Amino acid sequence: MTQAPVTEAKSASGDGARVRPRLILASASPRRQELLVQIGFAPDAIHPTDIDESERPGETPRALALRLAVSKLAAADHPGCYVLASDTVVGVGRRILPKTETEAEARACLALMSGRNHRVFTGVAVRAPDGREAHKVAETRVSLKRLHPDEIDAYIASGEWRGKAGGYAIQGRAGAFIENLIGSYTGVVGLPVYETRLLLTGLGYRP
Repeated sequence: MTQAPVTEAKSASGDGARVRPRLILASASPRRQELLVQIGFAPDAIHPTDIDESERPGETPRALALRLAVSKLAAADHPGCYVLASDTVVGVGRRILPKTETEAEARACLALMSGRNHRVFTGVAVRAPDGREAHKVAETRVSLKRLHPDEIDAYIASGEWRGKAGGYAIQGRAGAFIENLIGSYTGVVGLPVYETRLLLTGLGYRP
């Protein structure tokens, strides 16, 4: 397949003349794009990849998060660019919770996590223009309050749960359900910005 030519983006750091390879975000998540913009690493283009996200027998939530991020990176063919891929997985023990597509799935996830801890694993994978790669998994422990059935009903009615790992979005109404969080808040949103910055700059990326 013929690749489109890579267009370099000019630096916004004041020297004007310096050019850098483009940063491609291999994800359709608007939250990930917003988080990159927040830390001054705005992607030059969004090119989500389509891979099989099914878990493998015996696979742990951490292992799945890393494998999916690395697989998405491998599927993103953008020569001469920095490419960033990521995926988030929610686990209760070794059990992997789905990215909920139905009300029944979302209710089951919320009921399971109600009044207990769960873990959120976000895998990040980066490739430099020269082909070097770096990978990282950010782990966050989240404690959910004990949810009343009426609270679950109201959250389901909001629709925020659609397509969300574990059936909730911490940056939305579900933020009021969080009793405690240890780790990366932005990792739960969808992209751990501290780890992401380290991976990109470690491979030579400069915004």
